[in-house]
Amino acid sequence: MTARILVVDDIAANVRLLEARLTAEYFDVHTATSGAEALDMLEHSPFDIVLLDVMMPGMDGFEVCRRIRANPKTTHVPVIMVTALDQVADRVNGLEAGADDFLTKPVSDVQLITRVKSLVRLKLLTDELTLRANQGNIGMDKALTYDDLTRGNPSRILIVDDRRSSYERLSTVLASESEVEVETNPQEALFRAAENPYDLLIVNITLADHDALRLCSQIRSLERTRMLPILLITEMEDTVRLQRGLDLGVNDYLIRPIDKQELLARARTQIRRKRYTDRLRDNVLSSMEMAITDSLTNLYNRRYLDGHLKAVVAQSQERRADLSLLIIDIDHFKRINDTHGHDAGDDILREFAARIRKNLRGIDLACRYGGEEFVVVMPDTDYDLASLVAERLRQKIAREPFAIAGGSQFVDVTISIGLSRLNESGDSVEALLKRADTALYRAKNEGRNRVVLAAA
Repeated sequence: MTARILVVDDIAANVRLLEARLTAEYFDVHTATSGAEALDMLEHSPFDIVLLDVMMPGMDGFEVCRRIRANPKTTHVPVIMVTALDQVADRVNGLEAGADDFLTKPVSDVQLITRVKSLVRLKLLTDELTLRANQGNIGMDKALTYDDLTRGNPSRILIVDDRRSSYERLSTVLASESEVEVETNPQEALFRAAENPYDLLIVNITLADHDALRLCSQIRSLERTRMLPILLITEMEDTVRLQRGLDLGVNDYLIRPIDKQELLARARTQIRRKRYTDRLRDNVLSSMEMAITDSLTNLYNRRYLDGHLKAVVAQSQERRADLSLLIIDIDHFKRINDTHGHDAGDDILREFAARIRKNLRGIDLACRYGGEEFVVVMPDTDYDLASLVAERLRQKIAREPFAIAGGSQFVDVTISIGLSRLNESGDSVEALLKRADTALYRAKNEGRNRVVLAAA
């Protein structure tokens, strides 16, 4: 996992320490020594996460965080406050200012890297949803911030706890802002979470007769609850299990004894972020009804590709990341239509699209380019991996005949693939497509049923 991280601290030694820790994990680290400098960098460059010191001259970290959240352009960027302040009131102030987490110095390497990776995963998901929604021209309201998503709209929280005294205290505090439900049976909690639109799940890590982390793992494994925020209630001495929980995808935690204001602040933070992500996801789903998918194959169409590819190329160039592109052509497709009829041709196109989807990752983009031609865009993928994927797809298509006429007949199908990669900055979408198309032309001329890599 890679990401652009902005470290903000006016003390050079602190900056160098964090920079060394994060660079060792292959993050792209940038630094600022004041709040004003950090805000200027965020305004003009994209970052995936901000590590922000609180005690800085001129403008403290709380004010910097408030300004990040108030700016629609940066409102979704995760912020971790890293400071020597250790009072509960300080943590609450940070969370109220909009911070996603608050780490007290000295911060252990494990705690730092785990929280950074967790928030980076969430940021990358948000970026992908934003990109897809905007390409459908129905992106988020540009003036919308996190706070707009919680005003006047009560949230629903499910507490999973089998200790009466514990869940009653939690419920009493949270009921001032949310609709709170309690479930003492973890298995029943899993069903309830999957069947109801909760905004937050709070789990006691010390359940008497059930492994709370197994419940968290099950929540993350179900499609309907995968994005439901989880907040763990844990004990000071239970650091090993807490670490396991964070690795499993737990979003946040509170250590007993619990401060009421910190509980409310952390709940608000998770609910705001979930609603922001939900709004993006709803926009993406709505866009599927617009003219961006091919009605026959249910893949994205060329119109969508034209807009999306420009954004992906620009993002890859900005991050200096790899990007590969395949143009795929079904061999002798006209002969199939002439021999078996256009209905059979449609059957093959539908099945071919289904096989493409099965053999690609979630971040890859498959489009019907026109007729029997398809394009696959593979972000963060170098030539070696892309060529392996292309060859595997070619073999699978050639090995398994396609059913036509309701399954009463089968047709052997092969494909030719041209593969190109994004070169240094300055490369264009048109040039990337042209190189793949030229490679495809070579594949056809050399006998079809093969993968040809474009020259750099």
